Amino acid sequence: MNRQKLLVTIAAAAFLAIAAALVLPATALAKDELPQQTEDGLVLQKGQAARILYVRPGVDFSRYKRIALLDCPVAFRKDWQRDHDTGASRVSPKEMEAMKTWLSAEFRKVFTDELQNKGGYAMVTEGGEDVLVLRPAIVDLDVTAPDTMSAGRSFTLSEGAGAMTLFLEFYDSVSGQILARAIDRKVSQGNGRIQWQTSVTNAAEADRMLRRWASALRERLDEVHVAAKAPAP
Repeated sequence: MNRQKLLVTIAAAAFLAIAAALVLPATALAKDELPQQTEDGLVLQKGQAARILYVRPGVDFSRYKRIALLDCPVAFRKDWQRDHDTGASRVSPKEMEAMKTWLSAEFRKVFTDELQNKGGYAMVTEGGEDVLVLRPAIVDLDVTAPDTMSAGRSFTLSEGAGAMTLFLEFYDSVSGQILARAIDRKVSQGNGRIQWQTSVTNAAEADRMLRRWASALRERLDEVHVAAKAPAP
């Protein structure tokens, strides 16, 4: 079996900077204000599940049977640490890194479960003709009531656990060509109720957000493959 290295390589810090630079202006615009085509040849799609979705014209996603999921770097909302740098909610840089590391690992866990265990897509680390590369990033992470379980602080009153934005790019593993780019923001649903927010409830809410993204992706890939197998009319 021929093994090919994945051609999609970029430092996590650089990718986060690119993601943030694209996400923040784009999410501030109404969909009808977004450019219809990107500089790298992707075209804006209408009525999609993601807040913003660009796809390369003519791409056939049904050819991809295996998936290479790259690591998911994480970045907090601008000034998030400054806003939590006083009183009981103070968070250290080390604690922030721990939260980012956990969320990155949870992203891989949830997406692997949905795509491999529920969708039947083989998860690989090598390139190939049928390998689709997913390059994710979580940006603008906003944890409303951080709980680091430090002495004297184990829970906080707040409405909802926070919000985060997914920046996800799709690549052909052999050519390295970008095929699609999706941007979507999820906000914790507080339902108007003030609740105790702990590390457990924060983690559970983050998991629900990730699961919704992963499930939506799996369902869309399933639809593409089912449509490709349908007999021509």
